[in-house]
Amino acid sequence: MAIHLPNRKLFIDGEWRETVLKKRIPVINPATEQIIGDIPAATAEDVEIAVEAAKKAFSRNKGKDWSSASGAYRAKYLRAIAAKITERKSELGRLEAIDSGKPLEEALWDMDDVAGCFEYYADLAEGLDTKQKAPVSLPMETFKSFVLKEPLGVVALITPWNYPLLLATWKVAPALAAGCTAILKPSELASVTCLELGEVCREVGLPPGVLNILTGLGTEAGAPLASHPHVDKVAFTGSTATGSRIMASAAQMVKPVSMELGGKSPIIVFEDVDLDKAAEWTLFGCFWTNGQICSATSRLLVHVSVMPFVLNMHVKSLSSCEAKVGILYVSNTFTTFILYTKALHQNFWTGLSNGPKKLKFLILSKRVVGLAHLSVESRQYDKILKFIATAKSEGATILSGGDRPKHLNKGFFVEPTIIIDVTTSMQIWREEVFGPVLCVKTFSTEDEAIDLANDTHYGLGAAVISNDPERCDRVAKAFRSGIVWINCSQPCFCQAPWGGIKRSGFGRELGEWGLENYLSVKQVTQYISEEPWGWYQAPSKL
Repeated sequence: MAIHLPNRKLFIDGEWRETVLKKRIPVINPATEQIIGDIPAATAEDVEIAVEAAKKAFSRNKGKDWSSASGAYRAKYLRAIAAKITERKSELGRLEAIDSGKPLEEALWDMDDVAGCFEYYADLAEGLDTKQKAPVSLPMETFKSFVLKEPLGVVALITPWNYPLLLATWKVAPALAAGCTAILKPSELASVTCLELGEVCREVGLPPGVLNILTGLGTEAGAPLASHPHVDKVAFTGSTATGSRIMASAAQMVKPVSMELGGKSPIIVFEDVDLDKAAEWTLFGCFWTNGQICSATSRLLVHVSVMPFVLNMHVKSLSSCEAKVGILYVSNTFTTFILYTKALHQNFWTGLSNGPKKLKFLILSKRVVGLAHLSVESRQYDKILKFIATAKSEGATILSGGDRPKHLNKGFFVEPTIIIDVTTSMQIWREEVFGPVLCVKTFSTEDEAIDLANDTHYGLGAAVISNDPERCDRVAKAFRSGIVWINCSQPCFCQAPWGGIKRSGFGRELGEWGLENYLSVKQVTQYISEEPWGWYQAPSKL
C-alpha cells in the first residue's frame, strides 16, 4: 500500500499552527531520491511563540497543572502516550522507514522501544513522589534538613535523524516525568514521526504547552532555541562540532547543557573466543542502523593470531551481494532485513514484505542526511565515499565494499566496507564516518590493545570480546569511555545510563540518570530548637 505523509504544521501550545513565515521543507525518500511530502520550517519567530507557550505551561495555576503536580499525575499522561504509540506502531514504523531510510522491521522495533521508554519514565515519575523531602543527616540536633527535587523549567531538546522518534523520546519522556515543559527540535532530515508525537499528545489531552514541537533548519530554529534566554536547559544529541557551538551559546547565560556527541568506538577481539560469535558482534556493532550510530564500534582491534580467520568470515558475510529479480540483498548469519527492491519505486512496502524469505539480510541502505535540499544530501553522501577514498590514498586497503552497489543508480546506498592496513594517524581511524565502514588493526598484547583503544578524542562506547572473565574485567576498567560492552556490542536498555566522556559529551541519558538531567535539587533546612541561636545578646537583655 502507498504511504502518505501527514501534512502537519508546528505543534505549539497543544495546537497545530502555521509557521509565521509560512516556510516548508521538502521530505525526500532516501531510497528513491523523490520528494514525498514536506514539513514546516520554523524560524526565530516561531521559537518565540513556542518558548512562551512552554513558559506559561510551566507556571500555569502556580504549577499545579504540570510542574508542581504529583509525579503520579504526570505518569498517567506518559502511559497514555505509550499506549497510543503502541496502537499506532505499524503506521509510525512505516513513516519512520520511508523518512529516515531504516528497514521497516528495525523501525517497528524502535516504536516498541519508544513505548517502553515512556512507560519506564512513568514509573520513575511516580517514584519521585516518595523521594520528596528526603532527610539529610546533620551533625546538630537543633536543625533538620531535607531535599526537594524540582523540575529545571523550560527545556530545549535537540535531536538527530538516525533514530528520529526514539532519541527524541530519550529526552521528552524524562523531561516530562520531571515536570519540565519542553520544546522538541528534531533534525530537519527526519522529522515526520516527531511531528506525529504532537498528534499523540493532542489525542491523549496533554496540557497545552507542556510539549511543543518545532521542525526546521538548525540555523533557523535550533540556534535561536538553544540561545533563548527563557530556555533553562539544552539537551542535545548530534555532532561534536554543533555541540560545541551550543555549549558556547549556553555559556553566555550560564545555562546547563547535556551533550551526547560523536564517537569512534573500539571493539577488541582476543584470540580465545568463538570466532563465529566474535564476527557476529563485530558486524552488528558497526553495521547496525546502517552504520549510522554514534556508538558504532567501527575500530576493530583483533589479536594478530586470529586476524586471517576473522577477516575471512567478515568478507564472506559482506561480499555475498546478489541481484535477483531486481532485489539487492546481502546474506549473513545474524539479521533479517530486505534492503532494497526495484519495486520500491512503485510500492515500497510490498517490496519489503515480499522478498526472499529463506535468506538472511544485512542492512545495506545508507540514509545519508539531507531532506532540505538534494545538494545537502549529495554532499553528505560524497563525504562517506570521500572517507573511503582518503583511506585508500593514505595507503589503507579496501578489503570489501567501498562504493555504491553497481546496479543501483538511485538512492543513497553504500556497500558495507572493511578497511585494513590502517595506521593510527589515518583519518579513517581517527574521525567518525557515520556510515557502514569498519577499519581493522591488529595487536599483540593486552596493554597494546588498550592503548590503541583509548587513543582517540572520543569516549562514548567500547567493547571487548574474550572468554577470560578476569581479562574482560581488566579491559572494561581500562577503557576510557562512558559505555562498555563485554562479549557483545550495542545493546541498549532504557534502565541503564547512556553517554560518554571526552569529545563524546557529558551528562547521562536513560535510567535514573536521565531523569536527574531535568531536576534541580533544593536544600530546605529548618531551625527546630526553642532556644535562641545565641549569636548575639538581645537588646532587651542587655
